[in-house]
Amino acid sequence: MSRCADPGGTVGAFLCQAGQVLRAAGIEAPRQEARLLLAHAMACREADLLRDPRATVPEAAARAFGALLRRRAAREPMAHLTGRAGFWTLDLAVSPQTLIPRADSEAVVEAALAAFESPAGIARVLDLGTGTGALLLAVLAECPAAFGVGVDLAPGAAALAARNAAANGLAGRAAFLCGDWAEALTGRFDLVLSNPPYVESAAVPGLMPEVARHEPALALDGGADGLDAYRRLVAALPRLLAPGGRAVFEIGAGQREAVEALARAAGLVPLGARRDLGGIERALTLAGRPA
Repeated sequence: MSRCADPGGTVGAFLCQAGQVLRAAGIEAPRQEARLLLAHAMACREADLLRDPRATVPEAAARAFGALLRRRAAREPMAHLTGRAGFWTLDLAVSPQTLIPRADSEAVVEAALAAFESPAGIARVLDLGTGTGALLLAVLAECPAAFGVGVDLAPGAAALAARNAAANGLAGRAAFLCGDWAEALTGRFDLVLSNPPYVESAAVPGLMPEVARHEPALALDGGADGLDAYRRLVAALPRLLAPGGRAVFEIGAGQREAVEALARAAGLVPLGARRDLGGIERALTLAGRPA
């Protein structure tokens, strides 16, 4: 292990030592994450740390940083430590009761917006398994005339999504319910969104530690073949989609053909899949069968 040149107690020393700890724990970007944690502990920006690496870290911030560092070295997700995650144009609160929003899921938002000629064509939106509310709120942010409903089985998740709507100025156009997918819903929607659990049960323990140990199994485990949630979702879509409506689901790598087959069996029309930044088919768009 290399030595840290800065004297103990300075920003530079804390960052150097923390980088070594995180590297030893298998964190991919240890120096960057050390800066994020120290900035969070000191309630400042990363740029402030870089501007004066010889500044002394206050005692209270040092204690807070030490606690955060131990948790991150144990592979607790960064978003759980800071309580925040960015998604689309939004700043969202997160909790252990919800999946952490990821950039890959932005493909769902892109596909949803591309499925209509203009945002004016999206008036009513439904997000099933809403979690933090990320998908629904991102679409509402782009469609100023739309109203959305988010549903989650976990009461804590629905409550968190409502707080995120308020924090992002969207509370007046969003409602959140606790429920079992669309079981209690009536009415039709122009757009139905979902990022359901789609990991095969046997594969869940082998996910990266941040996910397998700390994110809710309810939002990950898609059953033996990873398709349990899709079976229920496609069965509900014919009664949920308004004429001309679209559904966009997040899917796992290699799941497109299987989900499309389920959709066709339910009388739906697959319209194509959008790839995420890694090139994986991530967002599947479906339509109701024409009359």
